[in-house]
Amino acid sequence: MSSSRRSWIRSAPAREVDEELARLRERLAPGDCGHRTVPHTADLRVEAWAPTRESCLAEAVQGLVDGFAVVTAARPRRTAERRFIAGSDEDLLVAVIDEVIYRLDADGQIPVAADVRPAPEGGVVLVLSLADVSEAEITGAAPKGASLHDLRCAPDAAGRWSCGITIDV
Repeated sequence: MSSSRRSWIRSAPAREVDEELARLRERLAPGDCGHRTVPHTADLRVEAWAPTRESCLAEAVQGLVDGFAVVTAARPRRTAERRFIAGSDEDLLVAVIDEVIYRLDADGQIPVAADVRPAPEGGVVLVLSLADVSEAEITGAAPKGASLHDLRCAPDAAGRWSCGITIDV
């Protein structure tokens, strides 16, 4: 089998997911935001969409958390703010997701809410309302890191943002 044929076979499922996500976005009102997790072999795939880059990144954080925990009963104990500047929107997505994973792993803190604002330099400011992970109901494997495979963060032709990231668990 040729390498171009193997490449097409590996990327077909991601393309199908992107096409389905585009169909979902078409049915949404212009201000709608959302996220979902998509089955992915031994990993967690998070897809998010929103009218702005910043709200799309915040939806991706919520999608990540929803992929392994229920935080409705958890009370935020602290707020953490972090500024990110990156070379691309995909790099910003990875940086934001990596920050959530770091807080979970190093501090035992889980976001119950995330706010992402634009930073003057073109980056973003991430504000996390954090609770102790012991207050969350853990429903899946904890995230270990962001994969760069099939990474996406960009606006569509209508200017609505969507992003997709695979999380190693």
